[in-house]
Amino acid sequence: SSLSFYLSLFFWLLRFSGMTAITCFWPTSHLPDALIQPVPGISTSDRDGQTLHRTKRGWMWNSFFLLEEWTGTGKQYVGKLHSDMDHEDGSVKYVLTGDGAGTVFEIDENSGDIHATRRLDREEKALYTLSAKAVNKTSGQDLERASEFIIKIHDINDNEPKFAKDTYVASVSEMSNVGAFVMRVTATDADDEAYGNSAKLVYSILQGQPYFSVEPETGVIRTALPNMIRENREHYQVVIQAKDMAGQMGGLSGTTTVNITLQDVNNSPPRFPHSTYHISTPESAGIGSSVGRIKAYDADVGENAEMWYSILDGDGQDVFNIITDSTSQEGVITVKKQLDYESKRLYSLRVQVTNTHIDRRFEQLGPFSDTAVVRITVTDVDEPPVFNRALYIFEVDEDTPAGSSVGTVSARDPDTINHLVKYTIDRHTDLERLFSIDSNNGTISTLQGLDRETSKWHNISVLATELSTALQTRVPVFIKVRDVNDNAPEFAMYYETFVCENVKAGQLIQTISAVDTDEPLVGHKFVFSLSTINPNFTIFDNEDNTARILTRRGSFNRREMSSYLLPVVISDNDYPIQSSTSTLTVRVCACDSRGNVQTCSNEALLLSAGLSTGALVAILLCILILLMIVVLFAALRRQKKKEPLIISKEDVRDNVVSYNDEGGGEEDTQAFDIGTLRNPEVIDTNKLRRDIMPEMLFPFRRTSPIKDNTDVRDFINGRLQENDSDPTAPPYDSLATYAYEGNGSLAESLSSLESAATEGDQEFEYLSHWGPQFKKLADMYIGQESQRET
Repeated sequence: SSLSFYLSLFFWLLRFSGMTAITCFWPTSHLPDALIQPVPGISTSDRDGQTLHRTKRGWMWNSFFLLEEWTGTGKQYVGKLHSDMDHEDGSVKYVLTGDGAGTVFEIDENSGDIHATRRLDREEKALYTLSAKAVNKTSGQDLERASEFIIKIHDINDNEPKFAKDTYVASVSEMSNVGAFVMRVTATDADDEAYGNSAKLVYSILQGQPYFSVEPETGVIRTALPNMIRENREHYQVVIQAKDMAGQMGGLSGTTTVNITLQDVNNSPPRFPHSTYHISTPESAGIGSSVGRIKAYDADVGENAEMWYSILDGDGQDVFNIITDSTSQEGVITVKKQLDYESKRLYSLRVQVTNTHIDRRFEQLGPFSDTAVVRITVTDVDEPPVFNRALYIFEVDEDTPAGSSVGTVSARDPDTINHLVKYTIDRHTDLERLFSIDSNNGTISTLQGLDRETSKWHNISVLATELSTALQTRVPVFIKVRDVNDNAPEFAMYYETFVCENVKAGQLIQTISAVDTDEPLVGHKFVFSLSTINPNFTIFDNEDNTARILTRRGSFNRREMSSYLLPVVISDNDYPIQSSTSTLTVRVCACDSRGNVQTCSNEALLLSAGLSTGALVAILLCILILLMIVVLFAALRRQKKKEPLIISKEDVRDNVVSYNDEGGGEEDTQAFDIGTLRNPEVIDTNKLRRDIMPEMLFPFRRTSPIKDNTDVRDFINGRLQENDSDPTAPPYDSLATYAYEGNGSLAESLSSLESAATEGDQEFEYLSHWGPQFKKLADMYIGQESQRET
């Protein structure tokens, strides 16, 4: 037992010494019971409760150890297997199975020596589980049961620490205290953490001192200097190292870079680069326009650099304003009130700038505001004339004579040197030319009488122009036309008044009212009366601008008088008093006993003569039917039967349409035969006119004695000249004929059907004198004649 204990201790010391692993074996008969492992499949007692005897094996083992990354030559020896059943006579064969058997590990079947065929990496696979047994070569029977064992790869420090990233980005607020947390970096080591110090890491800082530090065990980076200012330096590069073997010499290391940025805090107040600014602007600058910009500078960034500008005091505080441009952080000075060079030329402002976001932790570094003086000079600009009013309102009576004064406008030159001003009316606003203006003094007068009933207001524009610079200013002028009582009242509407035949005296037949286009100040007050005393009707004024028409007598007879004309006089109460006479037509109607009108037309007189309404309708229908018959008969007589233009539907030649407008005058009543054009081969050359006797077989065209008919010649020549010079004359292939024709005329027949078959006896020189319309025709026929002569 003592020997076994010392042997075990020796092998464990060898394992931790880093030497090549040595695997040993010995027979089980020499092993202590503590080191003998039970054979798989055999236990000290079975499941039935029967007592079994333990059988000892001839040999066994537990683990082998092998160094990783072996650098020796040849195969690396792992260990040797041997069984008590092997008498070294060559009858025993050793067999190895399991992880890597035959590939990573191999065994000598005769000697039992195990070798590794290649270099092994513990980080790739830390242990291998294999099984070995002894077999009789002859019979193939197992001499020993198969037993498992483990080959463990002994770790060496062959992996350096590695960070997850090559470069990290971090930030920390400027002005932070010492030890402020920045970030934590962590490295990993692939070596075995449970064996030695190969994977025990220590962190250190290689670059970035004395600004930052790192905790050796955790890799936490912290600030090392107090009150670091971003405005002095914003970016830092820190290099962190992780080293294994607990930082001892010979250990492996890895590094990473950390880029640290100081975040801005509002620790820098805004400051104007100048104490005084000078700005100039023309006096014509409009309200709200910018006259200049000033800017303060703040070393901070982002919202910590946002500023707000304001005017503290100065004589230009009411004239100018300052706003903040949020994009450029500039103070924009704008015009608040219209400038005038002639009134004031220099203004002074005291402007303040303040941070909008103030950090209370750094108030002791303030104040976070600054002031500057801004002087603004106003320059002179040649300005247009200025009217003394923004607009003018004048009043004038209607019917005022032309040339009457309406009112006067006035404008002046605001510049230091006053220029003469000329006044004109914009005629686009006075298209009817109702007004005129004196160009020198601006007095507006009427050019014609005004009528309030046509237009109550007139809106015109007056222009004031400097004679030297032609600068203009426009002002609106509103002219109100005051009312004058120049219109008489009249009936408010058209009245259809009637009186019943059986009416009684004093009965109301109509209520009338009046209107007046004038507008009196107090209101309308009309008076109604009759122009003369009427024996039939009377009028009663209600004194509320209405009146009643009453009958003076009763029993009217429409056969004696169907209507009455009642002249009514209507007067107003304005000055001068205007009155008019309107005539009221009163018709006499037949009424029933209740006073309801039955009829008022002249038809009643016919009914009284014995003609009923049906009889009158029948008479009218008869008259209408007779008129329709007459019109239809006349239309039928005017119609003429026309023969069809094309007899055969299969004829595809050009259609010749006959309008019967050519022939032998009054004697020629027979049109040409269309069959001649359809079949030229059967032309009857001897066919002559049927209405006269032929004088010769081929009558030739005789020249008309034009000199004996001077009136016809002058008529034709005049029409010819008109057509030659008229650009809208008919096209060239149209012929307008202004002469008589036919056998009974001097020109004889113009029909081409009875002309000679040959053209040898015709001369076409006269075509060249017919004007440009016949130029093409002349070229064709004169050219053909010249060719025949040639």
